[in-house]
Amino acid sequence: MSLIIMLITCPSVLFALGNVIVYSPDKQVRLEVFNKAGALSYNIQYKNKAVINASALHISVDKSVLTNHATITGNSTYSINESYPWYGAHSLAVNHFNGAKIKLQHGKISYQLDVRVFNDAAAFSFIIPGNKNDKRIPDETTEFNVPAGSTIWYHDLNGHYEGQHTKKSIDSISAGQWIAPPATFKLPGNAGYASITEADLKNYAGMALQSAGQGKLVLQLADHHPISHPYELRYSKDDIARVSKPAAINGTITTPWRVVMIGSDLNTLVNCDAVHNLCPPPDKKYFPDGILTSWIKPGRAVWQYLDGAGDKTVNNMKEYSRLAAELGFEHNILEGFWEKWSDDEIKDLTSYSKQKGVGIWVWMHSKDLRDASVRQAKFKRCHDLGISGLKIDFFDNEAKEVVDLYQDILVETAQLHLLVDFHGSNKPTGQLRTWPNELTREAVKGMESSRLADRATHSTTLPFTRFLAGPAEYTPVHFGERRKNTTWTNQIASAIILSAPVLTYAASPQHLLDNPGVDIIKSIPSVWDETIVLKPSAIGELAVFARRKGNTWFLAVMNGTQPKTIQIPLSFLKNSAKCASLTDVPDNAGALKMGDSVAKPTDMVSLNLGVGGGYVARFNLK
Repeated sequence: MSLIIMLITCPSVLFALGNVIVYSPDKQVRLEVFNKAGALSYNIQYKNKAVINASALHISVDKSVLTNHATITGNSTYSINESYPWYGAHSLAVNHFNGAKIKLQHGKISYQLDVRVFNDAAAFSFIIPGNKNDKRIPDETTEFNVPAGSTIWYHDLNGHYEGQHTKKSIDSISAGQWIAPPATFKLPGNAGYASITEADLKNYAGMALQSAGQGKLVLQLADHHPISHPYELRYSKDDIARVSKPAAINGTITTPWRVVMIGSDLNTLVNCDAVHNLCPPPDKKYFPDGILTSWIKPGRAVWQYLDGAGDKTVNNMKEYSRLAAELGFEHNILEGFWEKWSDDEIKDLTSYSKQKGVGIWVWMHSKDLRDASVRQAKFKRCHDLGISGLKIDFFDNEAKEVVDLYQDILVETAQLHLLVDFHGSNKPTGQLRTWPNELTREAVKGMESSRLADRATHSTTLPFTRFLAGPAEYTPVHFGERRKNTTWTNQIASAIILSAPVLTYAASPQHLLDNPGVDIIKSIPSVWDETIVLKPSAIGELAVFARRKGNTWFLAVMNGTQPKTIQIPLSFLKNSAKCASLTDVPDNAGALKMGDSVAKPTDMVSLNLGVGGGYVARFNLK
């Protein structure tokens, strides 16, 4: 009877008989915490169907397991319903959840499990109090028991977070297999989709997942991860030994949020705000207007690296800035050759580029930034030379010392109004909300990977896997051999679908200007007001996105390896619009056809898509 009374008086959180159930605001998602055979456990349901079956929660401190024989002694509830400006799939993020701080007791140790449940996600974090001088080593092996019959898309950790996804039944993944978050899976019986990752990673080691067989995925911290190939390539045996040791935490231990994004369709997953919602808002000391602070400047970038780059001189980089301005792009990203120039040469470039409305970014190796005084001197020099942003590379590991380096870099660049692009990096964990000066990071097998033969499958998988964690610098759009089994139109569509607040193009600016689709290319923004993933989309097979910026809609289609005939309703248009379109030319992947028409919301676009085919349309609303 008491349970029924609580359901009526407090329907969002239930606490009875040692169990706690937290419901989402719309009551469709629920996370339950309970004791099972002496182990603290949880499950997650969506519309009364399992997303995560009963799974053990497991955290230890100095090898003492706090979640075994732990008692739930109470909870305090809270909720938030807010919105805030965002650079990503939409311009306004919604942060609406019900939460509970669950009080736990293990012997003499009191600690908490913080739970938040959104309409499209559930998340939890452990908080273990400690004195500021306490130095303790945490470890976690929390389980995620994925329902039998689910299909999962994953890649391993060999390339750190630069991998190519495999599609498998969860039941067929053998014990020992490593899985890099976010791990996206489709539930059986068309019950929906989910994706496992983490949020607000700081002062802690990063997590990956390891299969224990039979659908059980186990959280593992970075000291347990296999050393990635790029880390072995670039770092010493001493470095490897050091990052392979468990990391100690001073004072209170607060784990990152363990997040499961949930939705009935792919549109819900792509528009999920939970990962960044779980991070603190930006500090007004650094960002007085939050993400809209004046020196935070998203935009499109040219890049001298992959496509007929020419010489590495100041004059050539001036030409790149001139061409960037002709395209209407806002940034010019330089690789490491800039370090050979004098201060006067660099100032000459930054001054010239600023006159063109183009900011200069420069590459650095993260290994050279470990010493705080050296790092701060380098950043100060860049600021004084008029450099806008830093592309910092080769982290290749997510041990706590590497995570701490990210944080130090973000603080120190924010103080100097420098923008940041992390390469050779781990997955994003939503901290673009806290530190909006980080406009993107790599953590993806992008256009730099010349050996990736099946780009059509890869690029139709990424929007629903890696990109769920945050923007990725895929460096889209290449018109040469590097595009592999995709068409020119598919490549232009990738700039719309594989988007990032700093959108760096792989193609040289001259090749962009020479392409017949240049008018549409010039108009593609790097941030969006609204995104709709349309229903023909299927992971690894087809991506169909409608995205709006102001009064302009873009429709972008990328096909996988199977030819398709599809129809796309234009019901996302609110009224008639002038339409400019790009379509494939049959039997010529290196060409495209332009079209102009007037489109109505009642119209249907009919497409015959070949292998790696594409389609792009721009609708200017009347």
